[in-house]
Amino acid sequence: MFNIVTLTSPDTEQETAYGAPPVARAFTLLRHIAAGNRCRNISHAAKATGINRTTLIRLLATLEDEKMIEAIPDDGGYRLGTGLITLAAEALHGRAIAQVALPFLAELVRELHLSAHLGILEGREIVYLARVTPNSHLASNVREGTRLPAHATTIGRVLLADLPVAEVRARYAGIPLEAYSERTRTTLADLEAQLAEDRTLGIAWSMANFEPEIGSAAALVRDHRGQAAGAVNVTGHASVFAPESPRLAEIEAALAKAARGISEALGYRE
Repeated sequence: MFNIVTLTSPDTEQETAYGAPPVARAFTLLRHIAAGNRCRNISHAAKATGINRTTLIRLLATLEDEKMIEAIPDDGGYRLGTGLITLAAEALHGRAIAQVALPFLAELVRELHLSAHLGILEGREIVYLARVTPNSHLASNVREGTRLPAHATTIGRVLLADLPVAEVRARYAGIPLEAYSERTRTTLADLEAQLAEDRTLGIAWSMANFEPEIGSAAALVRDHRGQAAGAVNVTGHASVFAPESPRLAEIEAALAKAARGISEALGYRE
């Protein structure tokens, strides 16, 4: 593994065989500016970052030339530049959510021995983008690209719950809600009540709400803007998801961990 250079003072550094102190100083400065420090006072900025004044001035000039930072008109100082923002956007775009999610889904299957899926919301349907299944006769037969009704599925519910109530009402205005089991909510009022509960819990639970004898639980995934990017769920026999099941806490913790990991991989910071 590579070691990271630790800056200890303006003139003393812990160097390793692979560390690049000038690069480490540049990133230290970028993080300092990203935190809202404008570096208007060079002496204060040098003290705060542990970079000597001469090096700091050179770094500011270089980063500005490369459009990693830009001078703030009138107020003075610096902020992150369009070059850095473009790099970040390209990096995030390249990390497609399905690709990012797969190792987390695999870990869910390994830990829980339940099928795991990733889905997104499109209108009143969800679209499955990825799945990983255990070696079991109860493994999910849902395929990538499958579309299911949002109101009757945990992935759909947790994504609908993140929308403003007015948007949910507009989306389902005059639309009949089909029943897929005796537990499916079939009126908008009942669906809104269920979404409110899902929103409070931070997780959507189902015990045969969509398919007889099949249970499920889902958690929301957010992107670098903090907006819903999709949801991850696990499915298995309904008894596993029953209120008296001893596995509920285990499932909730694993789902939360996976959703958080995917979100952070997409650039989300809480």
